[in-house]
Parts: sequence; C-alpha cells; structure tokens
Amino acid sequence: MKIQHPNQKLILGSSSSYRYELLLRLQLSFEVSSPDIDETAFSDEAPEATAVRLADEKARAVAVKYPNALIIGADQVAALDGNQLGKPLNHENATKQLHLMQGKEVIFHTALSLLNSYSGKIQSKLISSHVKFRELNNQQILNYLEKEQPYHCTGSAKYEGLGIALIERMESDDPTALIGLPLIALVEMLAQEGVDIV
Repeated sequence: MKIQHPNQKLILGSSSSYRYELLLRLQLSFEVSSPDIDETAFSDEAPEATAVRLADEKARAVAVKYPNALIIGADQVAALDGNQLGKPLNHENATKQLHLMQGKEVIFHTALSLLNSYSGKIQSKLISSHVKFRELNNQQILNYLEKEQPYHCTGSAKYEGLGIALIERMESDDPTALIGLPLIALVEMLAQEGVDIV
C-alpha cells in the first residue's frame, strides 16, 4: 500500500551537475538539495556496500529539510582489483588513477535510493558497470587531464565528455548509471510511488 501525501515534491539530493542534467531528461519538476554527509568509506567496507550506504544516507540527510517529498540519493564507487577508487580531487591523484586503470577492467558501482520522506519507505538499487580502459601512454593521459580536468569524477573519468575516449568497452544494464544516475532504475522506483513518466 502506498502512503502518499498530496503535493509531494521531487528532490534531487545531489550537488552533481551531471545528475541534474540526467534527471532533466525525465521532464519532471524537481528541486535540488545538496546533502552534507561524510563520504568516507568504512574500513574493510566493500565498494558496493559503500555506494548503497552513501546513497541512502544522502537521501535521509535531505529528508530533514523535506518531510513530504520523494528524495533521490545516489552515489558511485569505482573498484579496481577489489580496491576502491574515489574522486581524485587533483591532477597528481588523477594521473595516478589513470595509470593504474589503463588496460584494465574497472567496476563502477552506482547506487540509487528513492526515499518517500512522508511514509518513510526507501527503495535502493545497485547497478554495476564493467568498464575496460584502453592502453594509454603518458602524453594521452596528460592531454586528457588538461582538456577535461575530471578531478571531481569517480576514477578520474568523465564519460559524458572526453572520458569516453579512454574506454575500450563497457557493459552495464543502464548506460546512465556510469554517469551517476541510473534513470532506468529511477523510472521503476518512481512508478512504485505512483509517479508515471509517460
């Protein structure tokens, strides 16, 4: 049974411009609220678990300000040989990440949560994208970083931009998951809350 309230708002709990642009595709009215949480992984926490936990925490953090809303939380954690790769934040870290990733498969775990802050119901889903990176030389890595500056992107790769040139192949159930907001899963979750896109 759905517990709904009239005039529920849709809130994107993210400061990411990429997630904002993806959500615009669904042609829904929504607001944006940036969650303030600690995104540090727990020690020995699996990358998948980190992504799901943080997506849930982001949605719950925003719910404090919006007691009658459908709140979207999302998070992405990249894993190389089981080790987490976060946002590089600077040129040096991005260079190291891309050298580590070249020629290898990296799994990008993207978690999505939809919280009905009125009923307390939360839906969560994890979509994993397997990405094989091309072999890259030092100059290619430098050129990419100078042009794209992807220092706030998980794994230093901005796929909606020039980062696509780094990829040899990609396998995922949802191509938008790699950019950070799995729209196929979101449409399904919204339908569970009585929101039809088309």
